[in-house]
Amino acid sequence: MPGHCILSHGFESGPEATKVTALAETAGRLGWSCERPDYTDLDARSQVSGLGDVAARVERLHALAQAAAARGPLVLAGSSLGAWISGHVSRRVRVAGLFLMAPPVRLDEAHPIEADEVPTSIVHGWGDELIPATHVVDWAQARRATLLMVDDSHRLAGHVEASALAFGELLRRLDDSAGDLRAAAR
Repeated sequence: MPGHCILSHGFESGPEATKVTALAETAGRLGWSCERPDYTDLDARSQVSGLGDVAARVERLHALAQAAAARGPLVLAGSSLGAWISGHVSRRVRVAGLFLMAPPVRLDEAHPIEADEVPTSIVHGWGDELIPATHVVDWAQARRATLLMVDDSHRLAGHVEASALAFGELLRRLDDSAGDLRAAAR
């Protein structure tokens, strides 16, 4: 039984961004509903970190995720800062899976990415100029996450379709495992 996806855009991007739009189309084809919150108002807030109001982003996603998780299976997906907040919210709300594109495994030394131990798929660029590939590989390995490394930069602009395909694979795996659980319960 398909569920719901919340797709969080990166910093200084928006809910109509190319990557989250491609993910939304993939989810829809597989029968999953989805929403794309708008964080642009929070990104515009001046903060010491230079990343807008990160705490308010986390709280906005948390409220949406709590409501969605009460209705059924939930997958959180995000790009860059959207990936970071998705991971953090997964520690506070029950999610079926995570899909992280160009995840900043550390916003800074005091703020590592945290995420629940759920099925996780990651897409990251070998040439990411903001987040070293080795940091993401190490983080993914420790979690036994599915990891797709591509020859691209932080924006993953050349791998939007590959990202959407990887997202579809995660959703199919979650659908298959939910079907297995329903069959075992009979």
